[in-house]
Amino acid sequence: MTRNMGTVDRSLRAFVVAPVALVVAMIVGATTVAGIVLFVVAGLMLTTAATGYCPNYTLAGISTDPRPHRVGHHHLRGGHA
Repeated sequence: MTRNMGTVDRSLRAFVVAPVALVVAMIVGATTVAGIVLFVVAGLMLTTAATGYCPNYTLAGISTDPRPHRVGHHHLRGGHA
């Protein structure tokens, strides 16, 4: 898994989306279908924020990680061809 999420994206998921999903789940009822779905959403948001990898981003071919990505290890050692 190549990291494909930037710091802002990860922070929003961990500190905004997941907590809001948890609060709304508690408001609608933790044992309701909507509450359980919201708990799952919160768990997914925390997992992707912790790992820095979002499978949906991979499927869509996008990345919010500003770091350059290595495609392969095709570099030369010692400057010789």
